[in-house]
Amino acid sequence: MSVVVVTGTGTGVGKTVVTAALATLAQRNGQSVAVVKPGQTGVATDEPGDLDEIRRLTGIRELHEHARFPAPLAPATAARIAGVAPVNLFQSAELIAALANTHELVLVEGAGGLLVRYDDSPTTIADLAGWLAARVVLVVHASLGTLNHTDLTMRAMSEHKLDCHGIVIGSWPKQPDLAER
Repeated sequence: MSVVVVTGTGTGVGKTVVTAALATLAQRNGQSVAVVKPGQTGVATDEPGDLDEIRRLTGIRELHEHARFPAPLAPATAARIAGVAPVNLFQSAELIAALANTHELVLVEGAGGLLVRYDDSPTTIADLAGWLAARVVLVVHASLGTLNHTDLTMRAMSEHKLDCHGIVIGSWPKQPDLAER
């Protein structure tokens, strides 16, 4: 059983592409793969989302999304604005553990960063990774503040006693910012 949580230093850093790349690599090595996205924000329910992109890139059919909210905010805030129940990461953990019993790899793609809240409790993807003894892949992008954001996230991983499996630069800005000048 192997669970890998793909998180980032924020939104739009390339977590979905990295998740798809990891899934593709595992499939090429003959592993059965499932992908879980506990919550997605910034996408309406009738629009294609991250898991649709992963399906397109990998052909994987074992995809699970627990909630999708149109507001591009933290899942807890987006659920409150939508007037619906927030994502329950305990239920996500149960599903992920069940999938891990039937798949050689379960990839979990978080929304935003490691410490984003999914409900009104202090529960985060870091907590989910800890419950599942998951390895973590951190996706960052080249911009002003990348080193600081990466350091802060690595410190949070250390505080949660999480194993960082790797750091990936997931996206490169179309317009260079001050960090590249």
